[in-house]
Amino acid sequence: MLALRTTPWPLVAVFTAGYLPPYLLPTTVGRLDTGLPLSATQAGAVGSALLLSSASAGFLLASRVERAGARTLARFGLALAFLGYGAASLTTAVPAVVAGAVLGGFGSGTATTVAATRIAAERDPHRASTAGLLSVSALAGAVYLTVPHLGRSHGLPLAAMALTALAVWPLTGRLPAGTGGTSPAARTASGPLPHRRSGLVLAVTVLCWSLAQNSLWGVSGRIGLTQAGLGDATLGLVFAVALGAGLMGVLVAGALGPRLGRAMPVGAGTALIAGCIVVSASATTPTAFATGEIAWNTLYPVVLSYLIGLAASLDARGRWAVLVGSASSLGTAAGPLAGSVLSAQAGYAGMGLVLAGGLLLVAVPMTAVALHTGGRPLLPGTIRRRGGTPAALVAAATGTPSGAVPEVGAAEQPVVEIDVDAPALAVRGAYDTAGPRQAAAAPGPGPG
Repeated sequence: MLALRTTPWPLVAVFTAGYLPPYLLPTTVGRLDTGLPLSATQAGAVGSALLLSSASAGFLLASRVERAGARTLARFGLALAFLGYGAASLTTAVPAVVAGAVLGGFGSGTATTVAATRIAAERDPHRASTAGLLSVSALAGAVYLTVPHLGRSHGLPLAAMALTALAVWPLTGRLPAGTGGTSPAARTASGPLPHRRSGLVLAVTVLCWSLAQNSLWGVSGRIGLTQAGLGDATLGLVFAVALGAGLMGVLVAGALGPRLGRAMPVGAGTALIAGCIVVSASATTPTAFATGEIAWNTLYPVVLSYLIGLAASLDARGRWAVLVGSASSLGTAAGPLAGSVLSAQAGYAGMGLVLAGGLLLVAVPMTAVALHTGGRPLLPGTIRRRGGTPAALVAAATGTPSGAVPEVGAAEQPVVEIDVDAPALAVRGAYDTAGPRQAAAAPGPGPG
């Protein structure tokens, strides 16, 4: 279960505001199609432009959060999201709607960048990311239940995004201010990226992974309405239930934490998602469509939480978390347009088969990265927490049970408490303190 006392709720709130637009993509694109003089492909292109703007914010700001300050950037992003989405929701002029969506998308991307960077620096990034996914799934489910009863205006989903940004803005006061680039943390953030090969492979594969997910997600509304025969209110109910099932998936992921490692949830989870996509895309009845969507949305946030944690583990400063997240946003951005084109050329069922095949292909390198970066043996003193403290030393010094140390490899060795004579304290400057009291143990090598 998530620990309420240790969960960074301001970060969770910023995460929620940044991640909400992709979760509302089907209703946003669908209402642009029906509420404005836009074709389905044009509406999908607007959705892609919004998410592309969000991704660009991550690439531009990945290395600037420490210097500018999480608080300043978060407030800037939330302000842009409120202004952009708010303006787009209040007008029916297509150019103004597009401009507002793009501006709001950049604001959402900025908020996501701040959240990803700070979550990577948390003691338990998986817990923080699962809390964020839990929050955004719950909020999106509430929107899907509410919006169909408020009319057919194109601006309702956009207004929900704007109001979320406004509600989160006061919570940013608890985020850290900028360092001006003079602190060791700021200098470290501008240093070379660790694990470059693994990070690049993960970024490319996550881009393709998100592309496949959102190609279907972007046209799920049309599949439900035109192929499966659902009404608008019933479709909203299915999406709400699916996101509610996603809440359960996130809770399970949070409870499991690193017990299963990362390779199995990423690889096996992606393979199962591929099957769910085939079921949803080929559904011709409400029951089949609901089954596919609910199963898919149960698994999607589980795998996503492990991918976020995997990216965060590559760099304690959060740069890979931001860059991989931005690559994911690029795939998300291309999803609505790709889904529209694929479904127009091959039909919904054919699109589902293409997307499932692509997911099975990218599952292999993603799993390989998880094994390579998360499968090293846990020898005493070799695995470090964020900030440099060996986790094995923490377990030994504080009496933590050995099961609390993340299990990341089959070759794990038991953590043994080793008593060291007092003179060893003379070299303690070579390592950090391991909690509220000093740990009299020699430091192990740094993380690879």
